[in-house]
Amino acid sequence: MTQSLPGTLRTSRVKDAVLDVATKATLNLLPRTPDRVKRLLLGGRSITVDGNTLDTTMQLMLAGQRAAGMRGLFVSDDVAVSRAELDKTVAMLTVDLPVDVTDLSLPGPAGDLPARHYRATERDAPLLVFFHGGAFVLGGLDSHDSLCRLICRDGQLNVLAVDYRLAPEHKAPAAADDAYAAYRWAADHAAELGADPARIAVGGDSAGGNLAAVVSQRSRNDDVPLPTLQLLIYPVTDLCSATRSKTLFAEGYFLTNRDMELARIHYTDGAAVEPTDPVVAPLLAEDLSGLPPAMVLTAGFDPLRDEGHQYAEAMRAAGVPVDHRQYGSLIHGFASFFSLGGGSAHATAEMISALRAHLSRR
Repeated sequence: MTQSLPGTLRTSRVKDAVLDVATKATLNLLPRTPDRVKRLLLGGRSITVDGNTLDTTMQLMLAGQRAAGMRGLFVSDDVAVSRAELDKTVAMLTVDLPVDVTDLSLPGPAGDLPARHYRATERDAPLLVFFHGGAFVLGGLDSHDSLCRLICRDGQLNVLAVDYRLAPEHKAPAAADDAYAAYRWAADHAAELGADPARIAVGGDSAGGNLAAVVSQRSRNDDVPLPTLQLLIYPVTDLCSATRSKTLFAEGYFLTNRDMELARIHYTDGAAVEPTDPVVAPLLAEDLSGLPPAMVLTAGFDPLRDEGHQYAEAMRAAGVPVDHRQYGSLIHGFASFFSLGGGSAHATAEMISALRAHLSRR
């Protein structure tokens, strides 16, 4: 016998479904909405902090999040709930970018690692081994699928996205171990992917940027072939740092200090390594010399802004070539918001163009 849902629960689900449809429709309109109209919707108010004025599109998106009661990346102390909410958000931001995609499995230190290969149309194009963000706890192949498709299509790059083990089920350094294993596999099998074995980059956003930095350090330490480039998109470089940007943007700008504290707890509490170990905090490595050239992206309204800046400057001081691009008007996560238009779309397009240029020169 089929049991019907209680009336109140059924009504609640209908309201949630209607709200989701309305939200997606609004997000789809944003890229086609003139900036002057967006400003009218915001009542002419702008937000300026530290000499940076928040991008209008991002300001509207954040206002919508607040209205929906979403205060950060972790919408709940229940990890499963936060993961499900991220899946819903991703579905609203997904864009159809047709490229040649193949799902595969890579050998990892604790079993097979799901991965996704986005194949460039050009033969022997460079390869980017990409690690997704999500505070070491959230996200996966689907959460960054649109971004990887865009990098592949517009940058004419092969992209190998890696689904590493997540916390709290798997503590540090599980994610770093998986990322390093994936890079080593890619270095050995690039030709099979139709990529140029001499041009293999590692990259990622947020926690994924942390993993790309750690992979680069491990490669140097182990004296194995280095990545051609490390692409660090608003990277986590020190989970325990107390910076000015973490004070300025502790709340209200998508990523919160609570999110970062939960990331630290889930990833490092009870782990085999301390949160100050360079396998977790690449900024705290004693020696940064000999690392691959780096492209570092930071956002003006991001709690991680300062530690990203510190890592770029520390690498530069150690003799590493660094291309540090600062996007003062944007927030953490902007590369995942390119479909909304505005500054996020411009910054992501510039990133892909620069990435292609860096890898074409080598």
